[in-house]
Amino acid sequence: MPETELVQTPRRGRSRLIRPAIAAAVACAVAAGGTYATEWGPFAPGKPDAAPEAVSQARAFLADWAAGRTEQAGARTTRPDRARDVLRGFTTGLDISKPDLTAGRARAAKDGTVTVPFAAKMPVTGLGTWSYDSNVTVRRQDDGSWKVAWSLPLVHPRLSSIDKFRLKREDTADRQVTDRNGDPLSADTSPSLKPLLTQLAQAGEGGPRGAIELIDRTTGAVSATEVTFGSRSAPPSRRPVRTTLDPAWQTAADRALGAGADGKDAALVALRIDDGEILAVANSPASGFNRALSGTYAPGSTWKIVTTSALLLKNAVAPQDTVDCPKYLTVGKQFHNVETSEFPGASFRKNFTESCNTGFISLRTKVGDNELGDVARTYFGIGQKWSVGIPTFDGAVPGPGDQTEKAASMIGQGRVLGNPLTMASVAATAASGSFHQPTITTTKKDTTTTTPLPQKVRAQLRSLMRSTVTDGTARGLKDLPGNVGAKTGTAEVSEDAPNNGWVVTTRGNVAVAVVVEGGVTGGKSAVPVARHLLEAVPRDPA
Repeated sequence: MPETELVQTPRRGRSRLIRPAIAAAVACAVAAGGTYATEWGPFAPGKPDAAPEAVSQARAFLADWAAGRTEQAGARTTRPDRARDVLRGFTTGLDISKPDLTAGRARAAKDGTVTVPFAAKMPVTGLGTWSYDSNVTVRRQDDGSWKVAWSLPLVHPRLSSIDKFRLKREDTADRQVTDRNGDPLSADTSPSLKPLLTQLAQAGEGGPRGAIELIDRTTGAVSATEVTFGSRSAPPSRRPVRTTLDPAWQTAADRALGAGADGKDAALVALRIDDGEILAVANSPASGFNRALSGTYAPGSTWKIVTTSALLLKNAVAPQDTVDCPKYLTVGKQFHNVETSEFPGASFRKNFTESCNTGFISLRTKVGDNELGDVARTYFGIGQKWSVGIPTFDGAVPGPGDQTEKAASMIGQGRVLGNPLTMASVAATAASGSFHQPTITTTKKDTTTTTPLPQKVRAQLRSLMRSTVTDGTARGLKDLPGNVGAKTGTAEVSEDAPNNGWVVTTRGNVAVAVVVEGGVTGGKSAVPVARHLLEAVPRDPA
């Protein structure tokens, strides 16, 4: 049967009519061009007198830059090659993981140019976040199109042909990092740990230290210190860092990405359900960004675990209730399922197991506008600050700005963000009924306050996730022993890029989450990775 994950490409021309009871359209202005995140992300619209096409181009440029799509970002400028090289060198040279670029309100100048200010938050791996403000100026070209006027100060106001930035890391003690058994960990034996080992070695007393300096391009002389990181109140610790990582699971995770991800960028987290201890963290490529713990992705239909919890908590739906799954549903924009599949007269269980987007979106009126965020925070810890042991992104569920955003959030799109760490935790909470803050070091400090799910809701979630394996989109795990439960997901990235594939799965006392960038669907790309992992480690850790 076809997988019915997310495809949300805006359609041109007349959309197919949906029954009024299902599809009360909500008027919503959608800027042309750019990605889904550009249209519905944290980018404020411009004033009415600012050309919409110019504002859209600026927002799309920022979205491409933030997502690491430097080729596409450069193409939106007046100097594509130069812009691409500078943007790539800026983030790589300063070890910036994934920029967070929030646009402000556009301003139209008398000369016809449009300026969009933005706030930049640049996470410097292992050190902290560098924040500053800058502007994107957009100018109409001779052919009538709008292009970003390329200049070095666009990237940072103090970047110029004379001055550039340099990252300086202070020497810290060469601390040994061990697994949960006290045995040394090495990137030679576990390549996916490479982005983590430096962070782990700097964990604890003293912490990592460093600075971003403004230097002369020719002489290297320091003209200013832009930002400093780390406390000077205590010397770096020299004691070994003992982690919660399990050597069998870590090795298997490395191999699972190598065997199942088909060479695509991907990430995986495995953790214990009963206490949140992280057993494995894997990233592909191993030398790149730690997307497993710090990535910011739309979780796609794996988020339907949280949406389902919100519905079940208030008895708004039961698994056996009929929830029609049409091909299309319009809420300001048109939503549909992969391959425009449909399941007329389907039960809610069928909607969950086959991951029907239109069915879930049709239930949006049964939850309050901020209810998904409230449930995520209260029961799943999403949006609270976690103390994992190293810097992590712990998920975000902003309130929807309109009904189109609310519809998108029902299926893990819009402004909902997570990563393999947060989604493995969601799966673990669904399985156990209680949130346990994930941790990767043995010095655990829980900074969250959550409420256990009612026993009935927990039992329903477990049953729905098991049905997804036996009769739904995670059939690729069906013949594995151990009462495996799962939820797949497919998350849209942009109009011209393939979707990301997701799966979360539970077995015994272990929860796993996998994302494969450009994997198209979760069932076809992420499920094989999870299968490799579970086959390689048939027993739970002690």
